[in-house]
Amino acid sequence: MSSTPDEVLGAAPQDEGDTSPAVIGRRPVETVTLAIVLAFSVLMAWDNWRTGIAWESTGPKAGYFPFYVSMILAGACLWGLGLEVAKRGSSAPFVLKSQFRRVMQVFVPTLAFVPATEWLGIYVASFILIAGFMRWIGKIRWWICIVTALVFAVAMFVTFDVAFDVIMPKGPLERLMGR
Repeated sequence: MSSTPDEVLGAAPQDEGDTSPAVIGRRPVETVTLAIVLAFSVLMAWDNWRTGIAWESTGPKAGYFPFYVSMILAGACLWGLGLEVAKRGSSAPFVLKSQFRRVMQVFVPTLAFVPATEWLGIYVASFILIAGFMRWIGKIRWWICIVTALVFAVAMFVTFDVAFDVIMPKGPLERLMGR
């Protein structure tokens, strides 16, 4: 296996020759995101108004600053929604099918890492995740994947479990070692 820079680093996020169809357009994603942030800012403004946004003899009440931050955030969201409504024509693609596939290649194993951490412990699950990513996505030789993942897992163990005595999720391997 040759080790050219493109092989190690992977392809650029936006391939010039990518003709795959769009999964979703930019306008719907931006509109939904702005609406969610607007709803959150309205909720935040209401809660801080309820807490108190006036001045007392000792200074502002607890909700003063967060209320005005939420109002600025709501105003920015309304501005963005207005711009989205005013746009004409089709929207540019937010993500192409090939790009979405690459995102899912990272997201799905990372999501599976969470329950794996509970069953296998943080160190074994991290070893599997790192070695798997290096081999599956990076197409790196197995021995390099295993050595790198092992060094990382051991470094995490020494740092968190030994040096700082931080309680991390333990799996069957750590229990066998008496940790």
